[in-house]
Amino acid sequence: MSWLILVVAGLFEVGWAIGLKYTDGFTKPWPSTLTVAAMVVSVVLLGMAMRTLPVGTAYAVWTGIGAVGTVILGIVLFGEPATVARLVCIGLILAGIVGLKLAH
Repeated sequence: MSWLILVVAGLFEVGWAIGLKYTDGFTKPWPSTLTVAAMVVSVVLLGMAMRTLPVGTAYAVWTGIGAVGTVILGIVLFGEPATVARLVCIGLILAGIVGLKLAH
């Protein structure tokens, strides 16, 4: 169950990272409210997952999910470059996440 909670926490991290782009420096009330709410949910769920998962593993997986998701959505939503080097790096992060899960 902790792994599922951790994955959801990572997805909320993606949400708030992308949400930051829409807040326009926290000048837009609704995007800002939703972004802050996603931040809170993400950190609370991370804390819940850390009850039973090692802190280093949980934090690395959480940030990895956030990084991969944010890069992918940056490519899809904002037209950021999808170069071979970026895609290989995403693959390496994913491999690290899977490796940490398997090593747990």
